[in-house]
This record gives sequence, C-alpha cells and structure tokens, in this order.
Amino acid sequence: MVSSSLASTERLIKLGFHVVDASQIPESIQTQSHPLPMYVDGADEINPQGHMIKGGGGALTREKIIASLAKEFICICDESKQVNTLGKFPLPLEVIPLAQAAITQSLKQWGGTAKLRLISSGKQEGQPFLTDNGAWILDVHRLDIKDPVQLERDLNQIAGVICVGLFAQGHANLLLVSSQQGVQRVQFSK
Repeated sequence: MVSSSLASTERLIKLGFHVVDASQIPESIQTQSHPLPMYVDGADEINPQGHMIKGGGGALTREKIIASLAKEFICICDESKQVNTLGKFPLPLEVIPLAQAAITQSLKQWGGTAKLRLISSGKQEGQPFLTDNGAWILDVHRLDIKDPVQLERDLNQIAGVICVGLFAQGHANLLLVSSQQGVQRVQFSK
C-alpha cells in the first residue's frame, strides 16, 4: 500500500498495514507505465467531467504523484462535493516560501485572492502551515474555474509553484458518490 501523506501513513501503520513509500516501489514494477493498480482518494470539489480540486488537507503534491502512478484513479465523496463549476472551494497551491508574495500578485490576473494557510490551533497557531514537503500552501479564493485543464497548465508555469490543487489533466476515472439514496457510480473518460 502507498499513502499520500505522513499522517495517513502513521494511521495505516498503527492499524497494521504495510505502507511503502512511492519512491521505494520495486524497480521491476516501476518500469510499467502505471505501477499501481489503483489510487483511491477523496476530493474537495468534483465537476461532471471528473476534474477536481484537492489539497484541503495539504497533501496535494503527493496525491498528484501517486495518482500519476495509478492505472485507475477512483474518487470517493459525498454528494455535497459535486459542483458544476469548480472554484467555490479555495484552490490550494503548494509553493516555495520565497515565492509567496510574487505568486500572490500573479494570481490577481485570474481574479483570485490568495491567502497563506496558517496553523489554526496548538503551540504553532498563526504560523504558516507546512506541507510534508516543507512548503507553504496558498489557498486561492474567488476563482470561477471554467477551463480547469488550461488553468492547471497556466498556474504550473508560475515560478515558485510546486503543485496546483487542480486535478484536471489527470482527473478521476471513476467517482463513487454517496447520498441518501446510496452509492452512485460515475465513469469518466480520459
């Protein structure tokens, strides 16, 4: 089993699972175009095409890496996460701290307002939230994402952006969405 965050890895190990770091997948398997049979994860928002906003928990870069290794990407969520247009949920960007001010300024051309994610409780309350990669998260508010694929490409070109929380180029293959009526299965084409 491969996990996308240090916190999830710790929980899985405590429950008795054997967790392998994605960088330690055996070389014989790494040569395959998709060494993992599937990746299962949630989304903060998902549209009818399977494009998602992910990264509310701060593991977006690792999630994107593991999703790229998987033959099938399965998204699980409840019906409240389904939207017609992405952007109500703030779009997370994992950034190099040095570039935070420049990236914040650049985002204005798309109408977004970036806020540095801060730790909200404990001894470090008010300090920048650090990802498992030692980077910061900018949460971009007020985006109306009409072309998620193009926006993902554009934002990835800003110097200092490590990863964008848009999963549009590599979107879900399958959505399992729960509601009062049960679980609905939605297949997306790639």
